[in-house]
Amino acid sequence: MKNRSGYMMLAVVATLYAVLYFFNADKILLALKASFHILKMIAPILLIVFFLMALLNTFLDEKNIAKHLGKESGLKGWFIALLGGILSHGPGYIWYPMLQDLRAKGALDGLVVAFIYARSIKLPWLPLMISYFGLAFTLVLSFYIILGAFIQGVLTNRLETR
Repeated sequence: MKNRSGYMMLAVVATLYAVLYFFNADKILLALKASFHILKMIAPILLIVFFLMALLNTFLDEKNIAKHLGKESGLKGWFIALLGGILSHGPGYIWYPMLQDLRAKGALDGLVVAFIYARSIKLPWLPLMISYFGLAFTLVLSFYIILGAFIQGVLTNRLETR
């Protein structure tokens, strides 16, 4: 059975907007206008992310990726893990079976950790973050998240070898 929680949430929100419209139409219209403004800011980047994910899923299989994430991968493996984490979207638990399979095929645990950690950078949210906090703050925070992902991965690999 397909999960319909998204449709239920949409129905609840639409119903609330409709009911509240009768109490204060001006505020509801203002809220809808703000929501559409945010959607316009996020939509182009969200489409790019969906496109990239479709390309990755179409042209790269897990066996090919796993050979580039093994013990001999070097900086290329770190780059793939960090960039992959940043580009990934959706709930984290969707990625767990793939990550488990990659580990079973020889991917380093540190690279899996870096991937999961780097997922905290959400490309669709970056324009919103820039509008609230500014470009400099967003760039510095993103840099430290990537650095933290790398450090966590390195520590995981070092602790595993002991």
